[in-house]
Amino acid sequence: MKSKLKASVSYLCSVAMLVAGLVSMPTVMAADAAEFADDYVPTVLITGSNRGIGLEFAQQYAERGWTVIATARKPAQADALNALASKYDNFIVEQLDVTDFNRVDALAAKYAEMPIDLLLHNAGISGGSDKQIFTKMEYDVFAKVLEVNTIAPLKISEAFYSHVKASRDKKIVTVSSSEGSINGASQPRLYFYRSSKAALNMVMVNLALQLKRKGISVGMVNPGMTDTDFMAGLPKKMLRPTADAVTDMIRNIDALTIETTGSFYQYDGTIIPW
Repeated sequence: MKSKLKASVSYLCSVAMLVAGLVSMPTVMAADAAEFADDYVPTVLITGSNRGIGLEFAQQYAERGWTVIATARKPAQADALNALASKYDNFIVEQLDVTDFNRVDALAAKYAEMPIDLLLHNAGISGGSDKQIFTKMEYDVFAKVLEVNTIAPLKISEAFYSHVKASRDKKIVTVSSSEGSINGASQPRLYFYRSSKAALNMVMVNLALQLKRKGISVGMVNPGMTDTDFMAGLPKKMLRPTADAVTDMIRNIDALTIETTGSFYQYDGTIIPW
């Protein structure tokens, strides 16, 4: 009788720990993964896909045979993106201003039945260096930078949470920046942009902690100094080719697991302290 009581108490304690998220559920995760067929085609949704890093992400994932949902604020003007869509099967272009939360919800509803293996937050703005000079700060620009870079990724993650949870790979990844590293700050610059990326990193770490027991991995990747509009004006020899930067980030995204969730990856695979 005592042994049965002891076993019952042990079982109830285990259940309580599972509910609290104090222990992992590898058996359940393995069973979930086994439900997907060998010919399963993963899906990525990318924000800010009309140019630069986002466009390159769309192309490289399309080349890998993934289904790509590439979003842009003004798809009609995104000639390079539309050219990709005409080239590849399973390539969809959708209109999305990441700060339009009604549109975010509508897009999530449109794809309610589609698992999304990788939710890739790429859209971002710098705010312009001339708008964030101490004693001459334009605070309405600061609000917009925070809205795009920090708040929108959280809202979109909420809206597409069930899509990611229903997928095989279960990943939410954000293109962050080493400019968001507090440890790496050695001189004052880009108050708005740096602050937005540091706050974004904390949002993603919170998500990583929140979603770990759901089997969803959350990570941040840094492209390094890349030849995009963000780095316009810098000598080309200082900048990395966009294709190389994206290849490196995809390698780190592939390597992201539930055990490494919450990590901030440098393009070479090392962890950035922030």
